[in-house]
Amino acid sequence: MYPYPPPPPAPQPDSSCPMSPQPFPSPMYPYPPPPPAPQPDSSCPMSPQPFPSPMYPYPPPPPAPHPDSSCPMSPQPFPSPMYPYPPPPPAPHPDSSCPMSPQPFPSTMYPYPPPPPAPHPDSSCPMSPQPFPSPIASMNPKEAGPSGRPPTPGPTHHTKVNELREKFMNELKHIPLPTWAVVALVLVLLLLLLSCCVCCCRKTLFKKKKEKKGKEKGGKNDLDLTDMKDEGTMQALKHDTDTVDEEEEPKEEVKLGKLQFSLDYNFTDTALVVGILQATDLPAMDMSGTSDPYVKLYLLPDKKKKFETKVHRKSLNPTFNENFTFKVPYAELGGKTLVMIVYDFDRFSKHDAIGDVRIPMNKVDFSHVTEEWRDLQKPEKEEQEKLGDICLSLRYVPTAGKLTVVVLEAKNLKKMDVGGLSDPYVKIHLLQNGKRLKKKKTTVKKHTLNPYYNESFSFEVTLEQIQKVQVAVTVLDYDKIGKNDAIGKVFLGMNSTGTEQRHWADMLANPRRPIAQWHALKPEDEVSAELAKK
Repeated sequence: MYPYPPPPPAPQPDSSCPMSPQPFPSPMYPYPPPPPAPQPDSSCPMSPQPFPSPMYPYPPPPPAPHPDSSCPMSPQPFPSPMYPYPPPPPAPHPDSSCPMSPQPFPSTMYPYPPPPPAPHPDSSCPMSPQPFPSPIASMNPKEAGPSGRPPTPGPTHHTKVNELREKFMNELKHIPLPTWAVVALVLVLLLLLLSCCVCCCRKTLFKKKKEKKGKEKGGKNDLDLTDMKDEGTMQALKHDTDTVDEEEEPKEEVKLGKLQFSLDYNFTDTALVVGILQATDLPAMDMSGTSDPYVKLYLLPDKKKKFETKVHRKSLNPTFNENFTFKVPYAELGGKTLVMIVYDFDRFSKHDAIGDVRIPMNKVDFSHVTEEWRDLQKPEKEEQEKLGDICLSLRYVPTAGKLTVVVLEAKNLKKMDVGGLSDPYVKIHLLQNGKRLKKKKTTVKKHTLNPYYNESFSFEVTLEQIQKVQVAVTVLDYDKIGKNDAIGKVFLGMNSTGTEQRHWADMLANPRRPIAQWHALKPEDEVSAELAKK
């Protein structure tokens, strides 16, 4: 059943070696011995059976093959033809009784020298291991730090400042910018901070002033009613407060400035001569704290002719000294009213009205020249129907003698069609002495009141002619059947007034540079009449 030789007998126990097998029980192993192996049971298929047996009828395994000197894979004795080397020598055992027992240093089992002895504790070094008690371990825990070490003197304020300065300089060196750029950025940031502080201070001051004014106004009508007990006195006080409220003075209106003008009537020419002299204490309408004022004047109720003064840039006390003439018979002058409106000029948006002065002509004595100051009043809304605005860009190159007019866009045009829209296009005429030199026109934009064109037109104008020519721009509504109706018109150049004259002057003052500006459209008949006279 098991043809192999029996295992060698167990070594005899050695009481002097703790690693040798000991009998059960023994001083080295006091536990009881394990139970013996169970005897084979023929009735149990899981118990070990002899070979062969009723439970395991197979023959026993063949015996192990003997070593074959001709086969290199078979086990060979030492030495042999296949493995001529001698067997390795057995490990020396210094103690024949226990091969696992510790050996002295050095020995055949451990030929290396013994490790060096542990260093002796140093009482002067806090990091070395200390015996108990020691100067370090015997320290009072209150005197020691959180880690058990003695407290070290902390860095002084001077050293902290030096460390921060060194860190800041190191960070500056790592920034990929020159030092002058870093300094400039720091200065800009400081200026922004200062400006913010100034704005905050102003706001707080203005709020305090307003609160003080409100308290002063409200203090007049405040009554202490704590000491009033009788009902009769209470009713009398209520009656008194009602009368005070009724008789209270009206609130102070915001001052809009003053305008100085002169009036004279020329009986020989039957003309009214209006002089716009100057204005003072105008309110600031721009973000920079200034205004760009000019004056527009006309006669009511017809409004057939309107005049405008020149625009004075960044001024709250402009001096105009301009005269304008209205051809009006003296018999009709009494039923008219002169209106003078002060505006703030704005190149890219609607001009803001600052204030106006209205003077009925029937209250003026024309036997002599009248010159006086009037306070500006809050302007009334103009009843004239608005025709819309158009944005134009002008550019003149003197060396090439080339004038370029760009029609950018229009907005808020008058409704000309039945559906409440229009089909606008723009026509441009170059005039000299009332004669049309050239004509250009844009494309038609269908069904819109805010068309966008951005179309450019060039005219050849020499340097001698540029002071004598005029550019008339007319916005028309296109109709397939019938005549195209004019929505509005403006002209720029020689003898133009107001914003148109200012735009032309800016173009001449800035050669080779495009100057864009919005213009309010005027009735075509009015502009054509001005062109015919000039």
